[in-house]
Amino acid sequence: MPISAREAALNALITYRRRGIRTDILLNDIIERERLDKREASLFYRLTMGVIQNQNLCDYYIRFFLTSPIKKLQPVVLDILRLSVYQLVFLTKIPRSAAVNEGVKLAKKHSNKAASGLVNAVLRRVAESLQNLPPIEGKDVIEVLSIKYSHPPELVEYLVSRLGQDGAEAFLEASNKISPLVIRINELKTTPEDLARELRLCGIEGEPHPMLKGFFKLYEAGNPEKMPLFRQGYFTVQDPASAMAVMACGIEKDMNVLDCCAAPGGKSFMAAQLMQNTGSILSCDLHEKKLRHIIQGAERLGIENIECKAMNASEPHKGLYEKFDVIICDVPCSGFGVIAKKPEIRFKTFQSISALPKTQLSILKNVSKYLKKGGTLLYSTCTVMENENEDIIYSFIEADDSFILEPFSLPAGEAPHGHITLWPHIHNTDGFFIAKLKKAK
Repeated sequence: MPISAREAALNALITYRRRGIRTDILLNDIIERERLDKREASLFYRLTMGVIQNQNLCDYYIRFFLTSPIKKLQPVVLDILRLSVYQLVFLTKIPRSAAVNEGVKLAKKHSNKAASGLVNAVLRRVAESLQNLPPIEGKDVIEVLSIKYSHPPELVEYLVSRLGQDGAEAFLEASNKISPLVIRINELKTTPEDLARELRLCGIEGEPHPMLKGFFKLYEAGNPEKMPLFRQGYFTVQDPASAMAVMACGIEKDMNVLDCCAAPGGKSFMAAQLMQNTGSILSCDLHEKKLRHIIQGAERLGIENIECKAMNASEPHKGLYEKFDVIICDVPCSGFGVIAKKPEIRFKTFQSISALPKTQLSILKNVSKYLKKGGTLLYSTCTVMENENEDIIYSFIEADDSFILEPFSLPAGEAPHGHITLWPHIHNTDGFFIAKLKKAK
């Protein structure tokens, strides 16, 4: 018998707490394993993502209405309280009684009678106080924003220092929203008009992307890999920010292109389609396993000009020197631009990512040797950290005067200085950094 969305969400939260599995993998696995229908899958996704996105705030309210320290709670009871408080505070269409009663049922099933009584008492206090919840208090604005939007204080402090309080709050709010699924048509197989018609025939709710032709925003579509249109190669999943990084390259037919950190392949696929299957693309990644996904994706999309190779982008390969017209260098990064899609990323500490800039600069310096004179080197990340973005670019230019930053224009805005940061709260895309370097001599 299929389990409910709430039960599935609790199982997901327990697994996430114990094993730290990436949310995108965890949620898809549970939806498939439990065979949740579209309605239950949608609620399950909203509940699990919502609790992780708002964990600090849920805990703040739980502490207020508890009569004992929160640290004394069984972990599963805290999971149940978070799940139920999230429903009460954020999902106003769910009846209060349902949120409370279902929470009590989960406590009886997964803990004991005493725990169910505690859950019932806390949730009833929250439900009765929804119009008068306790104000969020902290020693300073950093702590208040950290609680309100459930981001670590050091990340909040960085954002405030860079964007100001209002800008930081807008970024944090955007990072806690559920992003629509954005897909890009495969122009090798279909047209925007034909794909729009096929989506309607399949009962998939969506709309053309307001900024990019050939892109669609889908709502409550479920796992795209299960869609017949996906398996037939009519589209691929790609955020507009990633697509605009490829657009900035100025890729044309018959070019030789290197995508040096290619997995999962979205940029390689878009480059191939812009080149109309002409020229050649070498898609590389450190891990052989990841390359299999690119090979399978290229076959699904009807792409014939991609070759895959396992390669460490920070180690020299002299056979590639001065071979490519365009190099796409989308380096490993902290990922703080995609928190809306992967909420667990917010919990990374700055210490845990402190070695990334050294790796990023090493990759950039190495692959730059593979570019022809007059060629374009595209550096990009899905983070908003200056030490991974602007600092890397200017350190690279300072050490190698054969490269210059080249201005470019995107649908999201102009980049007169040769680089641009796309912000979730401003551009409605992933947070993304794009820099265009030209090999002038």
